[in-house]
Amino acid sequence: MSARSGPPPRGPAADRPRERLEFLGPEALSDTELMALLLGTGGPGRDALALAAALLARHDGLLGLARAGPGEALAMPGLGPAKRAALRASFELARRLAAGRWRAGEAIRGPEDVHRHFHPRLRHASREQFLVVLLDGRHRLIRHETVSEGTLTASLVHPREVFRPALRAAAAALILVHNHPSGDPAPSPEDRQVTARLVQAGEILGVRVLDHVIVAERGYTSLREEGVIGDPQAPPAFGR
Repeated sequence: MSARSGPPPRGPAADRPRERLEFLGPEALSDTELMALLLGTGGPGRDALALAAALLARHDGLLGLARAGPGEALAMPGLGPAKRAALRASFELARRLAAGRWRAGEAIRGPEDVHRHFHPRLRHASREQFLVVLLDGRHRLIRHETVSEGTLTASLVHPREVFRPALRAAAAALILVHNHPSGDPAPSPEDRQVTARLVQAGEILGVRVLDHVIVAERGYTSLREEGVIGDPQAPPAFGR
């Protein structure tokens, strides 16, 4: 949104986020002011600005708030269901805007594409999420699905749950994706074990596991490039 021409407001209106947004543009507003606009109203004994400031202070800023689960804000006075829903929707919209939108039929060239798409979505997640990216025979996107949420273990990520959406979609190949909330993308022994197990299951089912990409705040790791899957010297496009 562009700023409105004309003189900026004076007096009490100069301190109102809505008027400041209209005349100065969103770039001029602080995190607290933008959050107050999103909340709309305050709570008992405090206005929207005070509520926004308290919310950001409680979660140590926008990053902490983005990582907070819906239950973590329940105890904040003045944050009812409508405000919590607005907050969650705004962060999801921001993630989608940052990630862009994968379209069915788009070719996936390598782990960089996977990281570029999922990093905005997973970098702030407080729990591990395990997803599968389903591809056709030419390694073009069919869709992606979340398989499980929680610490990655062989019991949690069972081949049945991983390959069920692939078989339903008649996928020829898939890419495994999960995040490390710690921020470190280095694979754990469990990551390697689960990957090897799923690669073997894919060979039996005729659905090739092209890669397992671990996404974290500080980058990503491709288990294909680590040598856990196939040839680490394979050419681009996942060996095609």
